[in-house]
Amino acid sequence: MQNTLPFLDVLIVGAGISGVGCAYHIQKKCPDLSYTIIEARADLGGTWDLFKYPGIRSDSDLFTFGYDFKPWKEKKAIADGRSIKAYVEETVNENGIKENTRFRTRVIDIDWQGDKQYWLVTLKSEQSEHTEQVATRWVFNASGYYRYDKGYTPDFKGQSAFKGKIVHPQHWPEDLEYQGKRVVVIGSGATAVTLVPALAQTAAHVTMLQRTPSYVLPVPVEDPVAKYLRAWFNDNIAFNAARRFNIAKQRWVYAFCQRFPKRARKIIRSLNVKMLPEGYPVDTHFNPPYNPWEQRLCAVPGGDLFESISKEKASVETDTIATFTETGIKLDSGKHIEADIIVTATGLNLLPLGGLIPKIDGEAVKLPECVTYKGMLLSGVPNFAIAVGYTASSWTLKIGLLCEHFTRLLNHMNKRGFTQCTPVAEPDMETQPLLNFGAGYIQRSLDKLPRQGTRYPWSMSFNYAEDVKIFRKGRVDDPALKFEKRHEKRA
Repeated sequence: MQNTLPFLDVLIVGAGISGVGCAYHIQKKCPDLSYTIIEARADLGGTWDLFKYPGIRSDSDLFTFGYDFKPWKEKKAIADGRSIKAYVEETVNENGIKENTRFRTRVIDIDWQGDKQYWLVTLKSEQSEHTEQVATRWVFNASGYYRYDKGYTPDFKGQSAFKGKIVHPQHWPEDLEYQGKRVVVIGSGATAVTLVPALAQTAAHVTMLQRTPSYVLPVPVEDPVAKYLRAWFNDNIAFNAARRFNIAKQRWVYAFCQRFPKRARKIIRSLNVKMLPEGYPVDTHFNPPYNPWEQRLCAVPGGDLFESISKEKASVETDTIATFTETGIKLDSGKHIEADIIVTATGLNLLPLGGLIPKIDGEAVKLPECVTYKGMLLSGVPNFAIAVGYTASSWTLKIGLLCEHFTRLLNHMNKRGFTQCTPVAEPDMETQPLLNFGAGYIQRSLDKLPRQGTRYPWSMSFNYAEDVKIFRKGRVDDPALKFEKRHEKRA
């Protein structure tokens, strides 16, 4: 090994909202440690740089989806993708994080060197295809959980016969002309309910074709708490109050749905009825066969989806596809939907760790055999952290706490001279799926993911109030962690 091999304390994979958050916390709480963010794309923002489809927006309010250290100052609570990317970019510029970020560079291999106690990381330039190696004490994987190069699309019968255009939202063509066209959006999740009202503004007509309905919940365009407080106080006070209120509200709604699913279903249905035309078949198109929050609720700001339906700019069909035809889609019921453009909003392909497979002394780690420690470390894998957020609340609420705990762990090790930290799980530990969530893209990939245990610290917590205690104030020197000091001087 060459003595000139570049060495880092932390290498962060991904310059999305999680990677940028991790960088901020390292700078603030571990100022003596070095870090670099490696980003395969040409710009920061992750998801919010990738997705370009009309209407792209968050499915959580930005008071909880955004960083707790940077107030969300825009009026819209559910923000569009461009605003979220600008928010992340502003965070990067304000804190000098871009100086420590390498774009158009991909991590293609990480191999833990047991005798040296560091990761040997191989990087590849997306421009020149040149490869190089760096060494890093820690790897923080914030690369996301799905494939960036390909979304999920079922193999529809007769698809090649369709004479129009077929588009997946993940790869939306910038030059796609849909004005005055008949559009069919296949899907019923957050992407579909976002696309339909956005397309309906100028399309001739938009049909949302779903096999199974989703729960669709109208929410205010502006956060009422923040709106009221901004009239009396500054942005920071309004942000912090709205954030605390919305965290509690998210938890309350989830708990209510879990405890009283029938009542929750009735409430959601009544809201749908109020926003749809009289006599509309609500129970056909907005009455899922599962209980609320067994899958994510779809939030529609101002009820824009229902407004499009009421104005007859959009409609919903709940049926299964028999075949694509030259001019549209034939349903199993026999009905034919005419279309010029078909959008397959059929979901994502999960790609654990962004496709990165850690190695230990040259041997690939088998992720399904690993158990997550506090949802952030993997059993048997030294100095390797991952970013997994909430599924029943804002994803990034958990990421923020993980980043804070990560820096506490780094400081603990630095203060005591430890260079290696490895979670050690009992061999016969009872385990369960990492994400207990009914979304199709999760269920299709459970066998590729690490697992979780059934008790702390190996189980995943989804309670923000409890996690605050664990990650901000709980001990970092847990007995489940094996700490080691330097074996020898670094080569």
